[in-house]
Amino acid sequence: MRLGIVASRFNERIAAGLLEQARAAARKLGVEPVVLSVPGALEIPLALQWMAQSGRFDALVAIGAVIRGDTYHFEVVANESARGLMDVALEFGLPVANGILTTDDEAQAKARLAKGAEAVQVALEMAKLKARLCEER
Repeated sequence: MRLGIVASRFNERIAAGLLEQARAAARKLGVEPVVLSVPGALEIPLALQWMAQSGRFDALVAIGAVIRGDTYHFEVVANESARGLMDVALEFGLPVANGILTTDDEAQAKARLAKGAEAVQVALEMAKLKARLCEER
């Protein structure tokens, strides 16, 4: 399996923890992921699109953390990054797992660092399902 991960650098400590968990999960499953780093969650879908366009990946994972602030910006970033991930998945027929946390505060985000590993597991499971369906043709 060829796995691509796009990781946001915004909320760096949280994002780094998510990425560490994602890499560990991939390696445990026998996969060495290709990781791209982007500034924030809104940049993740475009980088995923570039990876999908390359045809080099069986599954993709988005990693990042969007933590609620005092403005409406949280909703925009959370909703639009998720929509962008879904757009890439549906446009390319490629599993794209959402490991972008959207939390009210940093404590909630820290408690959910395992979501990085879960996203990798979901992406690879879906890629295996796709491969199995393609074999049955």
